Amino acid sequence: MIDPIWLKIAIKAIVLPPTGLLLVSIVGLGIRRRFPRSGVAMAWAGIALLLALSMPAVAALLARTLDRSPVFDASLTNNAQAIVILGGGTRHAPEYGGDTLGQLTLERVRYGARVARLIGLPVLVSGGSIHGYEPEAVLMRQALEREFGVHVRWAEDRSRTTHENALYSAAILHDAGIGSVVLVAHSFDMPRARGEFAAVGIQTYPAPTGIPSTLTRWFDYVPTITGLQTSYYAIYEIVANLVWWISLSANT
Repeated sequence: MIDPIWLKIAIKAIVLPPTGLLLVSIVGLGIRRRFPRSGVAMAWAGIALLLALSMPAVAALLARTLDRSPVFDASLTNNAQAIVILGGGTRHAPEYGGDTLGQLTLERVRYGARVARLIGLPVLVSGGSIHGYEPEAVLMRQALEREFGVHVRWAEDRSRTTHENALYSAAILHDAGIGSVVLVAHSFDMPRARGEFAAVGIQTYPAPTGIPSTLTRWFDYVPTITGLQTSYYAIYEIVANLVWWISLSANT
């Protein structure tokens, strides 16, 4: 039986940009002899959408549609009892002699360390292993303690999805008598993450990182790989939110 996690990874690789849009263009070119107008239109549509999604201004607009959480304000979290930092992927790094934090996880760990120093609450890191790498939580704990000087009290190292992040973290938190946390994740991921934690009885105060800025300069409309990467994350999260909402509706 196919592991649902690997199925999701395969679908992401095929459907999300740039692959999905390139496939649209390829199909368009493939059918253009039999359906000239439709084929050419599909080919150009794939190219045009790929260029648009590569523009930082378009990417920021997509990301802002997902979350409007303000910058973290420590004065508004008086009831919080702990800090939860969600993992966002690892990578194999020969220069580190093994596995290390991926870009998203490193950004969350860095910001989580800042939040921890601001409010001084105990820290839980959450993230398991998908690709057979070292569990995210283990690497997050090592980075926080060795590189950022922040002690980690709990490491939840079984989860492979945001839903499992919330489920397994909640079990640890409830055992410790904790029902309210500051949640560190990326801005685009925050609404769904907060919803998953709310569903398991954990109140959250958002501490988003990667908040999209307002882009008005002319070169923000020039396609870049950074713009495409941001659009990738935003589109993935839009689809994930849709699936999540459908599943909630089906269960009510």
